[in-house]
Amino acid sequence: MTPIKQSTRRYLAASAAALGLVGVLWLAQPQAVEAQSGTLATSAVGSNTLAQAAPARSVPVSAPVEVRGLPDFTVLVDQVGPAVVNIRTIERVRQGAGPAAPNDLMEEFFRRFGVPMPPGVGPRGPQGPQGGPGVERPRGVGSGFILSADGFIMTNAHVVEGADEVVVTLTDGREFSARVVGADRRTDIAVVKIEATRLPTVRIGDVSRLRVGEWVMAIGSPFGLESTVTAGIVSARQRETGEFLPFIQTDVAINPGNSGGPLINMRGEVVGINNMIYTRSGGFQGISFAIPIDEAMLVADQLRATGRVTRGRIGVAIGAVDRELATSLGLPRATGALIQGVENQSPAARGGIEPGDVVLSFDGKPVERSTDLPRIVAGTAPGSRVPVRVWRQGAERTLTVTVAAFEDERVARAGEREADPAATPAAQRLGLSVREPTAAERRSLRIEGGVWVTAASAAAARAGLRPDDVIVAVGNRPVANVREFEVAATAVPPNRSVNVLVRRGDWTLHAIIRP
Repeated sequence: MTPIKQSTRRYLAASAAALGLVGVLWLAQPQAVEAQSGTLATSAVGSNTLAQAAPARSVPVSAPVEVRGLPDFTVLVDQVGPAVVNIRTIERVRQGAGPAAPNDLMEEFFRRFGVPMPPGVGPRGPQGPQGGPGVERPRGVGSGFILSADGFIMTNAHVVEGADEVVVTLTDGREFSARVVGADRRTDIAVVKIEATRLPTVRIGDVSRLRVGEWVMAIGSPFGLESTVTAGIVSARQRETGEFLPFIQTDVAINPGNSGGPLINMRGEVVGINNMIYTRSGGFQGISFAIPIDEAMLVADQLRATGRVTRGRIGVAIGAVDRELATSLGLPRATGALIQGVENQSPAARGGIEPGDVVLSFDGKPVERSTDLPRIVAGTAPGSRVPVRVWRQGAERTLTVTVAAFEDERVARAGEREADPAATPAAQRLGLSVREPTAAERRSLRIEGGVWVTAASAAAARAGLRPDDVIVAVGNRPVANVREFEVAATAVPPNRSVNVLVRRGDWTLHAIIRP
């Protein structure tokens, strides 16, 4: 090491004393530094000492930040690993005889290395032969974890969907043919059952204790590589990416084959089910999502009990409440779910909920965001009579709704109609062309008034209006004909938003036209 000149040593020592820098002090005079009870005491060494550069004194040091080492996951792997399984699915296809085509060679390659075959490869691919005897072909690989010692296993619904056979492999090498107990596509949760006893099981964690920034670990079978362990941190909670589920976002490496595997906290508890990733390339890019285990267990319990999931519905279309809308409605703050439409003869309609209402709570549970309402309603048992607190025309009121069982909702399709070239000035300002509905149209829609939309563009189109809608109110004023529509629309100040009530098939919708 090249020796430091005396002048340089004096300069560094003086600078260090002034700044209180431990590292620079050590470089300047390594023999002259001692740590004593949180202070740095200086001592003289030779003729060119720190004491000569600055008076001898104790330099206070700020409280050190605790530095922790990286976590050790080995104990967690030993504890949870045996309860994580590999799930392999098989489908039966028909394959004819003939010489091996290039696609057949690709199929052999994927089968030999145990990699799930991509779409288009194999007997069902564009080059694959058709007909002939039935053969079995690997369909895909996923993961799962054991819920009970008698063989109930949780995984993703998309892992087992469409499979003719499900094979579960334990970490000790044993293989079992599994029966699909039930699967729910809306939450992507499935439960399968193997005939075995005294199996290792996972412990279910408390998602409410999960904190952003804490370490988590995943175990699964990415690309068919069984018992692969990856780790990272929780990046966000309550990430809105699904209709019924708020997701846990992490940076744990997740790839095809990890689906259905557990997300594990540092206490060895399962807090989520690894479900999907955000990617532009098809591979992991640092953002992955897991289904919260508390939501998953609610679904799994129903699947184990009845093989299906029953959800509640009330028959409404909803939208978000932003600051501008809250101000226009007189809401103290932007909260709740805006009722944009109500289905005729639905539980909401029978309970008195109207388009333009803002739902603030449902069955005593607060609705902070519009996405809260579908989850709360879906989790309510059909047949329940529940209080619904809404904001309407500047005041709160409480209604009672009887929840129905969820079913596929049907929305009437609008027929095509030639636009009316004539439009009133007020309608043109809103981007509308309207006419009065015929008597037959009024009878079919069970309305007494309103104006028929023949064309929608600009602001009206942005608000979601379309031909064949019937506007029955403008700015909270009912309109029975074109003349009343013109009066109500003209009363709206220029460049001000206006709310309109619309009939569309069996639905009554609430829309806001923003010029």
